[in-house]
Amino acid sequence: MARTNTPRTNAARSSLTPLSTMNTLPASTRASVVELLTARLADAIDARQQVKHAHWNLRGPSFIALHELFDEVVDNLDEGIDEMAERIAQLGGIAPGTVASVASATSMKPYPSGLVADLDHARAVGSVLASLGGNIRQAIDAADDAGDAATADLFTAFSRDLDKDLWKVESHLHGR
Repeated sequence: MARTNTPRTNAARSSLTPLSTMNTLPASTRASVVELLTARLADAIDARQQVKHAHWNLRGPSFIALHELFDEVVDNLDEGIDEMAERIAQLGGIAPGTVASVASATSMKPYPSGLVADLDHARAVGSVLASLGGNIRQAIDAADDAGDAATADLFTAFSRDLDKDLWKVESHLHGR
């Protein structure tokens, strides 16, 4: 069967255009929270890819410890990403997760190019986690102010996980 380039009927729908849902949050609350979640989703996907880049490219005496730790961090980021994407869908939004959508929406700084040394990657990953954690903490208050305690709770749980991962990464840097 030949593929065509004919767009699907819903392909042009914006990720912020609310879909029909019986969720009892006011439509304005859902729209503002979907916008907030979409922004933080882009940041988290970008951060995930940056940590995976470090995982693939680090070298040095702490290779195996950091290689495995960065995989654990990626797994934790994947959980937070999935929670945010599913919350967007629950609120009637479309979760954008393509490379192009993330690249155009992320507020994260680009990962430093040319890093090889294990501790240089640990510093860079620590910076990524700290930046994302700050963005997520701001989102806690924004979701709460918008009247969506469930999304604020989602952000709170993700923030705790990010703080724990940052602590583990920073532990490799103490005394160095």
